[in-house]
Amino acid sequence: MLRVGLTGGVASGKSTLAGVLAELGAAVCDADDLVEELYRRGGSGAKAVRDLFGTEVLSSDGGVDRKALAGLVLADATARRRLEVAIHPQVRARVAGWFEGLRRGGRPPEVALVEAALLVETGLFEEYDRLVVVTGPESVRRARALAAGWAPGRLDAVIAAQLSDAERAAVGHYVVCNDRDRGDLALAAATLWVFLTEDAARLTEGLPLLERRVDLP
Repeated sequence: MLRVGLTGGVASGKSTLAGVLAELGAAVCDADDLVEELYRRGGSGAKAVRDLFGTEVLSSDGGVDRKALAGLVLADATARRRLEVAIHPQVRARVAGWFEGLRRGGRPPEVALVEAALLVETGLFEEYDRLVVVTGPESVRRARALAAGWAPGRLDAVIAAQLSDAERAAVGHYVVCNDRDRGDLALAAATLWVFLTEDAARLTEGLPLLERRVDLP
């Protein structure tokens, strides 16, 4: 089973690409869904956030108010790092459990993919067999995010807190430029899928993975 990390900046199209790869046969885990579970009332993530920052970042039901939390940590790099230290190991453990569940299944998938925004920033990309990076011009990504309802100030803060496309792409095995429409992205995904299944076949045969750096337009 090939373990693939998928990452990219805000509004790069990570989730869209993950969805296409799921249609092609990949098992997909969205790390943000795992964070959402941790942040629910009674969750270990909610407790960690409360212990770090107090009840002002909790919603009325006792879960984490993610917008309030983002407003705090995006403006304070030290607070952001404290949050990462508390939450990322919990997410990592959940991801490991997901992989283990796939392995124990009757027929594990050829390709198992985890979508996460901060794989490169946290160094966790090194735990995957392959890293897929989705890029796009900042102007395009900004337009997408604003159309989706992002507040301009919050968008600026998120972009400032994340690495650049070039920094992420520098460590990627496959780099997908998503600057057009979903049809173009689907074509790139089909080519990417060929590479990923070839990689998976090599692992199955006990062969080392080839050195890769492929740019997919």
